[in-house]
Amino acid sequence: MPTLWVDADACPRAARDIIVRAAERTCTQTFFVANHQIPLPPSKWVKGLAVSHGFDAADNEIVQRLTPGDLLVTADLPLAMDALEKGAMVMTNRGEALTRDNIRARVQMRDFMETLRASGEHTSGPKGYSDSDRREFANALDRWLAKYMTSRKP
Repeated sequence: MPTLWVDADACPRAARDIIVRAAERTCTQTFFVANHQIPLPPSKWVKGLAVSHGFDAADNEIVQRLTPGDLLVTADLPLAMDALEKGAMVMTNRGEALTRDNIRARVQMRDFMETLRASGEHTSGPKGYSDSDRREFANALDRWLAKYMTSRKP
């Protein structure tokens, strides 16, 4: 059965709450992986996994544990690329699907923006997590879970 993995270091609390409710409702094994303890309710289905404080320690732990068909929630594009190479599905905490078809363009744009910032150009950061973002994420997660639930019925 697929597992839901969450890159929890930068996951907004609203998205975390949506994931917890969805995991409980659908009995989906879910792991929040971070460099620190994430406050989570007691649950049979939802677990926190704190890893050592090292560069990309949480990302490396997630990639090591992912199996084909799992779902990863992350906004970290290099992590998303690694997960896709392992056969996992990836979505952002805004509900955007990251696929083999769109990940390279997203990474290239991120690298371009980093180059601009390094040259002294002022660029805006990511927009705040809005009600619309919450709805889009909740709907995308529900669609994935519904598909997963249908596929695991005998």
